[in-house]
Amino acid sequence: MRAKTTGSPGLIDLKKGKIMDMFATLKALGLHRAMVLIGAVLSAGCSIFPGNLPPAPVTAATQDYSYIVGPGDNLNIIVWRNPELSLSVPVRPDGKLSAPLIDELVAQGKNPIEIARDIEKQLAKYVRDPVVTVIVTGFVGPYDQQIRVVGEASRPQALPYRQKMTALDVMIAVGGLTDFAAGNDAIILRAGDGNKQYAVRLKDLIKRGDISANVEMKPGDVLIIPQSFF
Repeated sequence: MRAKTTGSPGLIDLKKGKIMDMFATLKALGLHRAMVLIGAVLSAGCSIFPGNLPPAPVTAATQDYSYIVGPGDNLNIIVWRNPELSLSVPVRPDGKLSAPLIDELVAQGKNPIEIARDIEKQLAKYVRDPVVTVIVTGFVGPYDQQIRVVGEASRPQALPYRQKMTALDVMIAVGGLTDFAAGNDAIILRAGDGNKQYAVRLKDLIKRGDISANVEMKPGDVLIIPQSFF
C-alpha cells in the first residue's frame, strides 16, 4: 500500500526529507540490520506511517525465553574444585572466548548452560570430571536480540533485551521523546515475526500517562520514532 499524500508538493517534499533524515540517523548509529529491515518494508511498497497499522500486542514475551550470549558480554566461569581455572572473561567481537586450557570456544548464540557444557568437554582432556558453571555478569547480547531505538528519542541506541521488557522500560532507558517527536506515530518493526509492523502510542504513554498504551517488546524489535511534520 502507499502512504496517502495529500496537500501541496512542498509538504510531500518535507515528508520525504524527514524519511531521509531517519535513514541518516540509522547510518550514523551503525544500525545496519535496522536499515535493512526498514528498507525491506519500503521496497515492498508499505507505508512507514502507522495510520493503517494494527496496534502492537500488549503481551509478547515467551515463558521459555533464555538469555543468549553475544559479543561484549562478560562471563564468570567457575570450575568446581579448580580455582586456578576459574576466572571472568569477555566474549570477543568474533563471538569467541579464551580461558586456561581453552584456546578458542564459540560463545555467541548459546545460553550459559550450553557454554558450560562445552567448557566441560574441553577441560575433560585435562581435568577429571570437571563441573563448570557460567554466570553472565555483563549483558550486551547478540545484535539480532537487541532492542534498537531510532529516530526522535533523546538517546537513540541499542539495548540488551530483558524478559518482560516493555515500551515504557525502553523509553526510560533512552531518556524519553524529543520535543519534535511524533510519539503516537511510532512503529515497532518486529523481525521475529516476519518483519511485521505495529503501531504504538508513545506520546500517550509518556506524556499523558496512559498505561494502556504500554506493550511488551520482543528480542530483535526496532522501535522507530518519527519526527513531527508540524
